Amino acid sequence: MSGTSIGRIVIVGAGLSAARAAAALRRKGFTGDLVMVGAEPHLPYDRPPLSKEVLRGTRESTALPFDPGKLWVQVRVATTATGLDLDSRLVRTSAGEEPFDGLVIATGAAPVRLPGDGEQLVLRTLEDALALRGRLAPGARVVIIGASWIGAEVATAALEAGCRVTCLEAGTAPVAQALGEEVGRLFLPWWSGVDLRLGTAVREVAPGEVCLADGGTVPADVVVTGVGVRPAIGWLAGSGLALGRGVRVDEHLRASAPGVVAVGDVAQRYSPRAGEHILVEHWDDAGTAPAVAAAALLAGADDELAVHDPVPYFWSDQFEHKIQYVGRHGALDRVEIDREDAQGFPVVRWFDNDGVLTAWLGVDRARELVKARTAVRTRPTPAEAGLPVQR
Repeated sequence: MSGTSIGRIVIVGAGLSAARAAAALRRKGFTGDLVMVGAEPHLPYDRPPLSKEVLRGTRESTALPFDPGKLWVQVRVATTATGLDLDSRLVRTSAGEEPFDGLVIATGAAPVRLPGDGEQLVLRTLEDALALRGRLAPGARVVIIGASWIGAEVATAALEAGCRVTCLEAGTAPVAQALGEEVGRLFLPWWSGVDLRLGTAVREVAPGEVCLADGGTVPADVVVTGVGVRPAIGWLAGSGLALGRGVRVDEHLRASAPGVVAVGDVAQRYSPRAGEHILVEHWDDAGTAPAVAAAALLAGADDELAVHDPVPYFWSDQFEHKIQYVGRHGALDRVEIDREDAQGFPVVRWFDNDGVLTAWLGVDRARELVKARTAVRTRPTPAEAGLPVQR
């Protein structure tokens, strides 16, 4: 299907990727009907500030600069996608069916919840952030499950509010699942104000307490679960669309059916750089992918398609520090911790078996980010990067 045969495009999702997809489609000349279906009762808004400014009370709104009137977008808020019929070209929703010629899937991801009938809060939506903020009262016993990126940001806000904070982490160090134990342990001093319990697995969340796998319990006034997210693909079950950990798309963000693309946290995209399909659940990727997806959706048969394969990048603001990470390291990559750098937290670099730089992590080093991203993109060896060669 080419752009000339598309008269109606439906965007399922109403976050950053959805908003940028709508703008990109109009910018690229699409003049047909454009419909956006969003499960939340809001127009698109930004999520990173939720765990930072909103949770800490310095900001109330994170609305994106998105004007449905100027873009001629029909927005269906508080409407959940429930199914997809590729043969009939229909999106089934809680408010009825939406026919489409072209489809943009941008449903994002949903937080993982643990077993148990006790209250557990998560942090993904504006309502989540406001509800949690209202519970962070001085003296409140806040139990965070997972010393993850989001867990650290919640801990920062809870300590600032005067809460008594306990964090239960199944791993051997904070963010060890993402960065490995050796790097994760570098963050331990930041958690000094938290009762951080490593190697502690949770069985379930019960009313007023968290039940541990070893039979113990931890009393709690507030429980926050921060153990990860999963792409929101449940509504696509049985549709015939190729699914993996997310919607499987090629390097142009095209799904397995004609006239369908996927962007953002829901897309498991093929990366020529990595040589495999990857999930990149970060703001930067969600913000840059829609332009490529829109072009692919509108392309004619003879048009050359752009490739979406940027160097992954994410950041986290926690314990009054900014962590920045670029690249994508593998489990077998060699980690190098530059302890000779006297500017505080050491720079961390990862190298593959060929000695090629695969990832870089810095703390409070914003000025070095562009150089680091360029280095990862050009894939230098340690010698080419001006680093000591370990033998």
